[in-house]
Amino acid sequence: MSNREADAAVAEIAGVAPLESAIRRLVGELRDLRGAAEEARERAERSEALLRDFAEGRQDPATLSLRMEKVEAENDDLRGRIERGRERIDQILASIRFLEDRR
Repeated sequence: MSNREADAAVAEIAGVAPLESAIRRLVGELRDLRGAAEEARERAERSEALLRDFAEGRQDPATLSLRMEKVEAENDDLRGRIERGRERIDQILASIRFLEDRR
């Protein structure tokens, strides 16, 4: 093998790594896009089913509205409880730090 042939082989091998990297990236993007497309398809199917239920009278908008209000109230309550819990944790941590500093 001549120097030119060896240089060409090395250049070819060196050119393969970026190509492999690009292919891996594209395969990953394709996988992500397929996943996103499947999620969108599932959401569309759920939306179509819900729309059919409304159109056929199987779902009562007033009942759903009441359920939504109840869930929103529960969410508000849970957010408040989480915030109070965080405040209490901050108080406990401050007490621990104070006690550690006194040692």
